[in-house]
Amino acid sequence: MVRVARVLPFRTNRYVVDELIDWARVPDDPMFQLTFPQPEMLVPSDRASLARAEETGDAAALEATVRAIQRRLNPHPAGQVTHNVPTLNGRPLDGLQHKYRETVLFFPSQGQTCHAYCSYCFRWPQFVGLDGLKFASSETDDLIAYLRAHPGVTSVLVTGGDPMIMRAPLLRRYIEPLLAANLPSLASIRIGTKSVAYWPHRFVEDDDSDDVLRLFEEVVRRGKTLALMAHYSHPRELATPLARRALARILATGAVVRCQAPLIRHVNDDARAWSELWRTEVQLGAVPYYMFIARDTGARRYFEVPLAQAWEIYRDAVSSVSGLARTVRGPSMSATPGKVVVDGIAEIRGDKVFALRLLQARDPSWVGRPFFARFDPAAAWLDDLRPAFGEERWFFEDEEADTPNRRGRLLPVIEGAA
Repeated sequence: MVRVARVLPFRTNRYVVDELIDWARVPDDPMFQLTFPQPEMLVPSDRASLARAEETGDAAALEATVRAIQRRLNPHPAGQVTHNVPTLNGRPLDGLQHKYRETVLFFPSQGQTCHAYCSYCFRWPQFVGLDGLKFASSETDDLIAYLRAHPGVTSVLVTGGDPMIMRAPLLRRYIEPLLAANLPSLASIRIGTKSVAYWPHRFVEDDDSDDVLRLFEEVVRRGKTLALMAHYSHPRELATPLARRALARILATGAVVRCQAPLIRHVNDDARAWSELWRTEVQLGAVPYYMFIARDTGARRYFEVPLAQAWEIYRDAVSSVSGLARTVRGPSMSATPGKVVVDGIAEIRGDKVFALRLLQARDPSWVGRPFFARFDPAAAWLDDLRPAFGEERWFFEDEEADTPNRRGRLLPVIEGAA
């Protein structure tokens, strides 16, 4: 466990340890798997390299070994560094990402940690000090200037890490300028958070909990939709009275709570767990939003679920809940071209295929467009798939290659974004 934690971040707290983990089931308990490093998260050759470096007693050699392993783990997937960093007047804005036309992600520098870390986290580079691989901004001036220059942006997602790690006055320092800036196109402010599951005290018992909720109320009074993008991975995270009280207090402010999580082997690769989770969310007033495929980064090989199995889990889970819970979309891959959902498995013209569709895309004209991949029972990510029906390339690859100057439509360079 210690050896894995040299490479991938580990952090937990008393609430997770005392309230969420069933220690009688360890190491198979899903909440233990979700938060504590497991030896198999690193491939045997990397574990052996770490062991050899530890035996030398050379701190510099050990650090070099750790960094080499980290860089092999695809630390920023889906073009986060190469495609998503916007520019303003020719200057890259390091604390922002802009992948989809309507939404800008903002990374407040003081919110780039969490109450506890998920062991599969795709944002693990934010926490391990890899040079040049951390998104963070300490001010909102660039964000507001960028929004003024891009009136097509209607939503800002404040993310991390976890913004709810910040004290109320600091969170207010980031949110209030968005309200004061008089941005008529800005319709919603979202906050991505796992605190609802890992530290519900944040909304109930912390000494500034009431101040946080008053800030939420202020956003709503100012005519903006406030959406907490709540990260619930397992029904147990909503089973405690404190977690339910936290959710109720958030909803009482007028905020909307939308729930999302990836499908993770050893944690929630079970249709019954998902259907229970979605039913509970609806019962408590939240909205099931996304079932994601775990991104191709970090300890992906330990946690990944083949796409065919992921679709079966989604199908079985969604078919056992009422229409109120069928707001959830998935299984969805946040890949380089956009959010690719697996709509199903079909046989067309004698070929067994995955039916795929883009729910979000760098080029808005791609949204909703169906496409097909040859069926592969082992495939776990878009890069594992090949186009069906004899096609050589995906349509989005062809369109980018054939029209390299269509910069008015491709989001990475729309209106000055890089």
